[in-house]
Amino acid sequence: MNAFDLTIHPPVVSGVSHGFGRRAMDVVAASLAAIVFAPLMLLIAFGLFLEGGRPVLFRQPRLGAGGRMFHIYKFRKFEVLCDPQGPALTSIGDRRLTKIGRILASTKLDELPQLWNVLRGDMAIVGPRPESLAFADCFHGGFEAVLRYKPGLVGPTQVLFRHEASLYPASGDLSSFYREALFPIKAKFDLSYYPRRTIASDVVWMILGFLAVIGWMPVGLLRR
Repeated sequence: MNAFDLTIHPPVVSGVSHGFGRRAMDVVAASLAAIVFAPLMLLIAFGLFLEGGRPVLFRQPRLGAGGRMFHIYKFRKFEVLCDPQGPALTSIGDRRLTKIGRILASTKLDELPQLWNVLRGDMAIVGPRPESLAFADCFHGGFEAVLRYKPGLVGPTQVLFRHEASLYPASGDLSSFYREALFPIKAKFDLSYYPRRTIASDVVWMILGFLAVIGWMPVGLLRR
């Protein structure tokens, strides 16, 4: 966890939108996914334990619906004893990554424990990327409207920026680049989708999210 996470007071936004039907879909989809991926999650946890010991899970505060904080769960990608005050972003070739962590970072399988966040109601299957508190200051000038929607495992920005780390500059301040360049673009994508979303379109993004993880990007469908 970045030390800066502890010093930011996230904005609180009213008018959170989700709905009973979408919540029911989240619970059903997360439950089925948890059952299907349970063997894989056990294998990952066992591999991480053999490689570096405990903990195998990573817990970090993130911005949730309405700007309220919740704790997200992921499989640990970094060395157990890495600097807790390191960069908030994971770059390509990040020295903090373990061997298994590199695989998890490239496949996004480190995010499977977030199914628990979905079942708890902290997150949705489809929603904006749950931001670190280190970037809470980005939600201003209209971008705070993104916080009206429950953060999700997949969504337009998660799919379209599937290889986000490849966009980071080779040198310079990654956090500044994210704040000034990537965050505004991603926020605009979110605000163009979520106010007019439907359950059917969310299902499409679930499918696209799965296809993106396995490495197939249906460009023609993304342009619709």
